[in-house]
Amino acid sequence: MLNKISLNQVYQFFLVILAFLLPLSVFLANLIIVILVVLWFVTGNYKSKYHQIIGNKFILASIVFYCLHIIGLIWTEDLQWGLKILHKMWYFILLLPVLFTIVEQKYIKYYVSAFLLAISFTEIVSYLLWFELIDPFKILRVPDSFTLMVYRGTDLEYMVNNPTPFMSHVSYNPILAFAIYLVYHEIFLNKNLSRFKFFMFSFFAITMTFNMFITGGRAGQVMYFVAVALIIFQFFSYEKIKSLVTVFILIPLLFVSAYLASNTFQIRVDNAINDIVVYESNNNTSVGKRISYAINSWSIIKKNPIIGVGTGDFPIEFEKMSIINNNQDFLSTSLPTNPHNMYSLVLIQHGLLGLLVFLSIFYYQFKLSVLSSSKLIRNIGITLPIMFLVIMFSDSYLLGHYTSLLFVFFSAFLYKDFEKN
Repeated sequence: MLNKISLNQVYQFFLVILAFLLPLSVFLANLIIVILVVLWFVTGNYKSKYHQIIGNKFILASIVFYCLHIIGLIWTEDLQWGLKILHKMWYFILLLPVLFTIVEQKYIKYYVSAFLLAISFTEIVSYLLWFELIDPFKILRVPDSFTLMVYRGTDLEYMVNNPTPFMSHVSYNPILAFAIYLVYHEIFLNKNLSRFKFFMFSFFAITMTFNMFITGGRAGQVMYFVAVALIIFQFFSYEKIKSLVTVFILIPLLFVSAYLASNTFQIRVDNAINDIVVYESNNNTSVGKRISYAINSWSIIKKNPIIGVGTGDFPIEFEKMSIINNNQDFLSTSLPTNPHNMYSLVLIQHGLLGLLVFLSIFYYQFKLSVLSSSKLIRNIGITLPIMFLVIMFSDSYLLGHYTSLLFVFFSAFLYKDFEKN
């Protein structure tokens, strides 16, 4: 029996498991990743793997972006933090090329189904917490801010008011928004969907959408509205006027409905507006900190516009600039580790050179998506980079475990020319 199991079947089994674990567990997902990488290295066929990798410009752009971080260690003062950044981004230099060479087109539906199944499970647990049908449980989370947060079982108020059981809302809502897009795509654009699947997907579309607005991730909620707009444009295809009219009517209606129906969403919106209004007198707020991050970041960028300050020097340079700009009052005892904006971070670390390399990743995603003969791959392939390009204005989402793994995992098969390889 074991002799009949091919290496490819082993790969596909672990890929489906990885898709399921992606939004659930850092440790277990990384364990599967290690198994896949080890198998990849010990099973040979290196020439074929090499040609697949160098034959795809998106993969090459991702590798070049990582290599730029290695080169950026040359002119960095804080080598220790620079090495931590390299560790944070190892998915791009190692995992992405490995996944790219082992994914198969006929298994894509299983990857996506496993991911959606995991999101559905997460959603169910979220509702159980929200309705207080189960007690909050102790869980270790790794959010996008690099620091560890531990929510204990006694932290009832947090888990009830912001029920994101397996990760922080910083990561949960963007991942949920992408999952909602996939479900909407099946409902509105899959003409071969059976009646049973249509009702099943419709049910989860409603519950997932409601779940989006009882949790506190504002970036993910913005990402949700982007997803809705993209679905509208993809549904009406070339009818641009009809698409624009529908977007301008439906998005405000959805926003107002969410604002009136969800106390959590209403509070988050009101707080964001208030944080902007009171910024001059109090910058120690969620949005206020981001404004200060932007001000200080821009000052650093202007002083180092071409190649930046190096891979590891953001914390040091940010502290210096906070003192110069006299807006360091909002800082805690520890130095900030990222400016809550991926573009600012790239510009600070590697200047305009880094930004061009970074944006080339998304350029090739768009280019390869347009060239795809599959409407499904084309639509999702365009949506993934647009969503990330939007939410990266609010945080460094390609450095956090959950969101970067989502980006890398889906990119591995969305931008592969299966007919060529």
